[in-house]
Amino acid sequence: MSTATEPLREGISLPVEKPATGDRFRFGVAAIVIALAVAILNFVGWQWFNPAVDFVDWEESGVQGFAYSGFQRHQDPRDGNYPTEADFRNDLQLLAEHTQHIRTYASAPNESLPRLASEYGLKVTAGAWLSTDAAANDKEMAALVRSVRGTGNVQAVIVGNESLLRGDLTVAELSAYLKRVRGKLGVPVTTAEPWHVWLKHPELARQVDYITVHLLPYWEGIAVENAVDHVFRRYDELRRAFPSKRIVIGEVGWPSNGDRIGDAEASKENQARFMREFLDRTLERPVRYYLMEAFDQPWKITEEGRAGGYWGMFDAYREMKYPLEGPMVADSHWQNKALLASALALLPMFVFAGAFRRLRVAERVVFCVLIQVCVTLFVWLAALPFEFYLGPVDWVMYALLMPALLFMMATVLVGGFELVEVMWARNWLRRFTPLAPRNEPANQPFVSIHLPCYNEPPEMVKLTLDSLAKLQYQNFEVLVIDNNTKDASVWQPVQAYVAHLGPKFRFFHLDNWPGFKAGALNYALTQTDPRTEVVGVVDADYVVSPDWLSRLVGHFDAPRVAVVQAPQAHRDFKHNAFRRMCNWEFDGFFRIGMHHRNERDAIIQHGTMTLVRKTALVDSGKWSEWCICEDAELGLRLMNGGWETRYVDAVLGEGLTPTDFGAFKSQRTRWAFGAMQILKRRWNWLAGRGALSRGQRFHFLTGWFGWFADALHLVFTLASLVWTVGMVVSPANFSLPLPVYLVPVLGFLAAKAVYGPLLYMKQVDCSWRDVFGASLASLSLSHAIARGVLQGLWAKRGVFVRTAKGGRGDSLLGALTTAREEVLLLAALLIGAVVSVVVMTAPPAINAAGNVLPGGESKVEAIMWSVILLAQSMPYLASLTVALVSARSASRLRRPGTASNTVAAAGTA
Repeated sequence: MSTATEPLREGISLPVEKPATGDRFRFGVAAIVIALAVAILNFVGWQWFNPAVDFVDWEESGVQGFAYSGFQRHQDPRDGNYPTEADFRNDLQLLAEHTQHIRTYASAPNESLPRLASEYGLKVTAGAWLSTDAAANDKEMAALVRSVRGTGNVQAVIVGNESLLRGDLTVAELSAYLKRVRGKLGVPVTTAEPWHVWLKHPELARQVDYITVHLLPYWEGIAVENAVDHVFRRYDELRRAFPSKRIVIGEVGWPSNGDRIGDAEASKENQARFMREFLDRTLERPVRYYLMEAFDQPWKITEEGRAGGYWGMFDAYREMKYPLEGPMVADSHWQNKALLASALALLPMFVFAGAFRRLRVAERVVFCVLIQVCVTLFVWLAALPFEFYLGPVDWVMYALLMPALLFMMATVLVGGFELVEVMWARNWLRRFTPLAPRNEPANQPFVSIHLPCYNEPPEMVKLTLDSLAKLQYQNFEVLVIDNNTKDASVWQPVQAYVAHLGPKFRFFHLDNWPGFKAGALNYALTQTDPRTEVVGVVDADYVVSPDWLSRLVGHFDAPRVAVVQAPQAHRDFKHNAFRRMCNWEFDGFFRIGMHHRNERDAIIQHGTMTLVRKTALVDSGKWSEWCICEDAELGLRLMNGGWETRYVDAVLGEGLTPTDFGAFKSQRTRWAFGAMQILKRRWNWLAGRGALSRGQRFHFLTGWFGWFADALHLVFTLASLVWTVGMVVSPANFSLPLPVYLVPVLGFLAAKAVYGPLLYMKQVDCSWRDVFGASLASLSLSHAIARGVLQGLWAKRGVFVRTAKGGRGDSLLGALTTAREEVLLLAALLIGAVVSVVVMTAPPAINAAGNVLPGGESKVEAIMWSVILLAQSMPYLASLTVALVSARSASRLRRPGTASNTVAAAGTA
């Protein structure tokens, strides 16, 4: 026998020689250049997304005044958690560097504030907070009087802040409070309301010494480019309405974060632009103003929505958000993020570019770019929540979300590696083809073909037996093992048929036999002819080619070859829409994934069209009866034992697709469950403590990433539904920034949508219509796979569920029943999407003057969330669609006069 180490023999392409030392140096330099070029490109990309924007400069030494609330990042008056004197001192010292005036909102908890402000040279307009609580109002008024009389730096008092706007007080009630202090404190007395409240209640102006007005165009849905004009337009309107009254702007500003309202968008850039333009306008239009506000107040988010916490010129940690002169950059830390992303990606890019030098430079660059994009995306998403003031629920969700995002990106990279290698590799290093037929018995190793059956339709099994009887091979036997079929009318016709096929064929019926298919196969080993060198396994629905054995057994001349696997293929599917989808969905793996895995001797062994060296099979422990995917487990076990496997991509037998969507789902659930059994039982091998190569460990671990992603999708779906309820019921506690969800989910789906069609176009000989059908069929299995993965991780033992084949399929009701879980999840997600838009979105915005605002009135985040839910619904919509296609195809088979193109009975695989 010749060995696998020969340079070249018929039907086999072996690895090329290793490069010489000079070539290795050249490849290493090329790898460094590629990695550095992509890293530099990443930095350029960050710069492009974070351009410096020039706004009008404010070059004056300070501003007239700030609206000031002293609550620190985690303080909240509703919890009785107020700033300390040390907090006030730190704030006042900072503010004294930028202004000489502040206004406050309450006196009872801040009674010492005017005295402290005087130590830093600050003048105070003191406020008294009025609400519906009369007793609390009395305490506020008393504290206001004491604070004014206790120091000389209070220049005015504001009794009530938007009390009429909130509806806490009537004009008469507010006027009574004003009268209690007006003319008695020796300082002017006023109250603060938005401009339209003053116009609506002109009688209130007679109760104050001057008018304090709030002019916040963001709340009115005014675009930032028109906002300053709007402020002075409303200011002038008040001057015309109250010509004898002095007017002070008590609040004027723009939030750096929050929901979109009309044409008003909250952002750091817009806040900087508004503040600079307003301050610049005051040079030509002198007004008295207090900027809204000094510091961000996160506790207000639950009261006013997200924007409520982001009005400060300083953030809650007392850092200035932006300069008042010079270029403005939205993300002042982008350079650090870009450098971190480039540094993290540099080594993986270098390793890939150097290790896969057989790929052209362009292809290596493509994958290195994909690595960099994933790392960059992770850095951006990891930093994103720190730009928000998140609550405990948000942080818990974020902590759970980030590992999932890492896994999603790893899955995208694994798929990208397959795409690059399959699409653009110059040649396959391990490529095996059928060999010249071995027709001479002397050159034919003895093959024992095992045909396990369980409740198989006799006519289907007979077709398989007929094909085996026509094998152009002399040294073989066929053992038919029927295990646990209860109905004698099913197995006895097969027994009778086997009897007339001659001495090469033997039949065994086993009652109450353990171990499912593996148990039947192990029994067959005990009955195998002693001359056997190779064991073949064929499913009961397969019609094999006459040259199946003669073209493949030669591969066992290589002494370390344990498995020779031919692809699964199907017949009788072309005129049945559902089965056509199934066929091409299966075909993609054997044309794409198996080649990719075969490069590193890491194929998935399948339980049909497989040939196994008997000594390797027996010595390694036979078929594993604890696993319902005994075939894949055997392949991994043989690899760990140092044996070689070979994949020969030649159709040498054809079976039947699953009968209907229920059978399709059941089969994939079993495969996913079995994969988890293998993962748990053989984890020590996969983790590096076995004899598997790095490539084999890579493929067996990452090859199941797609299935883990399906399980993760189900978890995400359930979490999203819970989150939707939370966002509707308690939006303040469920405010995690949506890009953390949106970007990975859409990116992951987009990657899958691109990878599949490109690979099919390159490797699978089918139409675009079939590519779409295969993609839809694959997507429809997401929930079935998720169930298999989760059950397999949890349960200790599984049950081998028969895959129905050859029948006419389910009715419409049966198909919908099969997909009932997917339909329920689809309905829940669609309802959630509608609720997000209808409930979470404000109705058409009405401004203070009663006019409908122009532009998009919907909250952008509500739309974003609905997009997430719709994206998550795609697998479930695919399940419903494929179930309907399955039912329609079955109904055509049941029409009178329509012959089934397959055996009209249930089978198994």
